[in-house]
Amino acid sequence: MPDTEPDAPEPGGSHTGHTAGDSGAGRHGRPRAERTPPTPNKWWTLTAVCLGTFMLLLDITIVNVALPDIQRSLHASFSDLQWVVDAYSLTLAALLLTAGSLADMYGRKKLYVIGLTIFSLASLLCGLSHSSLMLQLSRGLQGIGGSIMFSVSLALLADAFRGKDRGIAFGVWGTITGLAVAVGPLLGGVLTTGLSWEWIFYVNLPIGVIAVAITLLKVADSRAPGARHPDWTGFVLFTAALSSLVYALIQSSHDSFSDPVVIGCLAGAVALMPAFVLFELRTAQPMFDLSLFRKPTFTGGLVAAFALSASLLSMLLYLVLYLQDVLGFSALGAGVRLLLISGGILVMSAVSGRLSSRMPVRFLIGPGLLLIGGGLLWMRGLNASSEWTHLIPGLIMSGAGLGLVNPPLASTAVGVVQPAHAGMASGINSTFRQIGIATGIALLGTLFSSKVKSYVTDHIGAIPGLSGHGTQISTAVQSGTVTQTLNSLPAEVRAPLRHLTAAAFTSGLNEILLIGAIIALAAGVVSFATIRTKDFAQQPS
Repeated sequence: MPDTEPDAPEPGGSHTGHTAGDSGAGRHGRPRAERTPPTPNKWWTLTAVCLGTFMLLLDITIVNVALPDIQRSLHASFSDLQWVVDAYSLTLAALLLTAGSLADMYGRKKLYVIGLTIFSLASLLCGLSHSSLMLQLSRGLQGIGGSIMFSVSLALLADAFRGKDRGIAFGVWGTITGLAVAVGPLLGGVLTTGLSWEWIFYVNLPIGVIAVAITLLKVADSRAPGARHPDWTGFVLFTAALSSLVYALIQSSHDSFSDPVVIGCLAGAVALMPAFVLFELRTAQPMFDLSLFRKPTFTGGLVAAFALSASLLSMLLYLVLYLQDVLGFSALGAGVRLLLISGGILVMSAVSGRLSSRMPVRFLIGPGLLLIGGGLLWMRGLNASSEWTHLIPGLIMSGAGLGLVNPPLASTAVGVVQPAHAGMASGINSTFRQIGIATGIALLGTLFSSKVKSYVTDHIGAIPGLSGHGTQISTAVQSGTVTQTLNSLPAEVRAPLRHLTAAAFTSGLNEILLIGAIIALAAGVVSFATIRTKDFAQQPS
């Protein structure tokens, strides 16, 4: 890697080789600027972008600690909870690159306001949801708004700032992103315990209104000259393939892989993904420039981005369920304990940010993923009698690994391409992060459900009178209704059944901790082997 970090990209989906500040020629031969943002407005632009980004990323982590309360309030099933998270990740992943292209064509300020508005209104609908289906649909709408906001944010900053100020702006933006991820669990716990789960969504409304007002009044507009048109066919094929895969994985946790619907969706995903790749290879303006995958470093960065989300970030859902449903902590109690991960992220992000300009980034990304894998392995060994303190070393180690990976991974995404392709490269990396969350939660959920069902089936016969209640008990373990189920049974079976349900849950959790660790460890090895200093492009000053 070069001695210094690559300059901030000109993202937002523009791949024409021009920046938003390029000039064209008017009808009389005079230079015609695409945009002329007033210099004083650049700090307002930073404020608007940071507010939107904070709200967007906060919503990824703040929801986790509220899921058990949502489950009880809406009488949601285990698969319903998975969709509450995945509906957001799926729409965010599917629309990210397309939204960037639309912003280049029609104006980044305009699209940013649209994204903020959609996200804020969707947050209101989430809070008003009276069924799990309404919440899932509203979360999908949030993802649409979030994809627009995220695809435009860095482009607005890159357009408003130049020289030294650009480095300051991106540093502030990076700090805000880390802060949002770190405080999400704690803030979610405070709001859920102190008020109700609806407030984790209502908190977005004042932030959204302020961000919209600042953007409309203070932010200058920009667009990319000669912007490419969205690849609608590629978008449809990619979305259909990814949705089919995630639906099949989630549905299999409720039914089985032999279910006709599950088989049909898996077959659809297998057929649609090659069709997407073939179309992208043949179209003139692809959504994914597949030639980027020829660079091992770019591919290694995508493997790291996917694994980061498919391992630790996907595991947060199940750790929260363990802390609240099995150990009995409140949402606030769970959020406080997850601060161990947040602390590791914040400390190691600062260290990694400094080291990434002085050493090859593979010595940060590879070992960071190995730390995540090691942390997940350290959390294993849970049983029905375990206390939450068993998780402490693993939480700290995995958080430190995440903090070590994040800063250099962001620069790797764009460091291997020329500035003209930085928008697409950054967008693809962000897309793979969301794909990792969507597929990770679905896959881990399927394995977790299978393990819980088999454990309950194998051990329920040891409790007199309950041999025929295996399905009911395993469903209660997954849906967080163990207490209600126990209260409906004779007093003499409650103590052994409580022990059985805790043992079944920890058995399933131990299994998916192992799978998450394998994903992170394998990605650490692949990233270390594929990310090479010589692949980084020479960036202009």
